[in-house]
Amino acid sequence: MKIKLFYLKHCPYCKSAFKALDELKEENPLYKKIEIETIEESDQPNEAEKYDYYCVPTLFCDEQKEYEANSGESFKEIKEKIKMRCSPKSVQD
Repeated sequence: MKIKLFYLKHCPYCKSAFKALDELKEENPLYKKIEIETIEESDQPNEAEKYDYYCVPTLFCDEQKEYEANSGESFKEIKEKIKMRCSPKSVQD
């Protein structure tokens, strides 16, 4: 599995997404096997324009949009949505 994470440097929701991924890696070592490509959309606008999303953070798992943030989401909500939609259960040893 490969995740593309679109974010903005100063976005509080994006910071929560990074923290959630770090926690998920500690809770389940299979998350450490997932390749995560981070794309800061203001630094890489040409890459960001290739994907259909409106809000950040947005995660594409194997090129399919699986998570797009909603305004007002708590850290707990962000973490749960990432966990549900980008589960490492398909990652092989």
